[in-house]
Amino acid sequence: MSALDQPATLSTILVTLMKGVTYRDSDPAQWQALVALSARVREYVVVLGLDLVLDEAEGYAYLRQRPAVEGEPELPRLVVRRPLGYQASLLVALLRKKLAEFDARSGDTRLVLRRDEIVDLLRIFLPDTANEARLLDRVETHINKLVELGFLRRLRGRDDELEVQRILKAFVDAQWLGEIEERLAEYRAHAARADEPS
Repeated sequence: MSALDQPATLSTILVTLMKGVTYRDSDPAQWQALVALSARVREYVVVLGLDLVLDEAEGYAYLRQRPAVEGEPELPRLVVRRPLGYQASLLVALLRKKLAEFDARSGDTRLVLRRDEIVDLLRIFLPDTANEARLLDRVETHINKLVELGFLRRLRGRDDELEVQRILKAFVDAQWLGEIEERLAEYRAHAARADEPS
């Protein structure tokens, strides 16, 4: 019996996926086991009403709730949806756009941004404030939320730098990205309205 056939390996893979996104770079041995056992993982999670999303090219995998099928009873949601507020959603949109621009002009696979670059991305969409410390605190809150969701990753030993995770491409698809300029214009208008005196 090979290591890949051992139930412990399958269990470890499933538990890790249930907890969140699995990245190739984080644990190459587990990633290889996941790729090798992907058919068994799919068979297992389908019983729970989940699909395995495995993107070998980008190096990530996660579980997503299966869409309801007409005529079948709807299962309770196992994968929780997490609504984002306006500014966190805006940051997701801006990071996805930045990732698309990065992919178009760079051969590198890792987009790393400094915290001040992220602040500058958001600044033009937020109401003007004389309190720079408050602005930085608000942006830090949004950054922390996106780190928690797995869209950003802090780099060890480089506290001021964050890597934009490629999984962002799975959550913000090409069609949505095509509409992003319109959405960003709406966000700018929202920021301008928020900036107007009452």
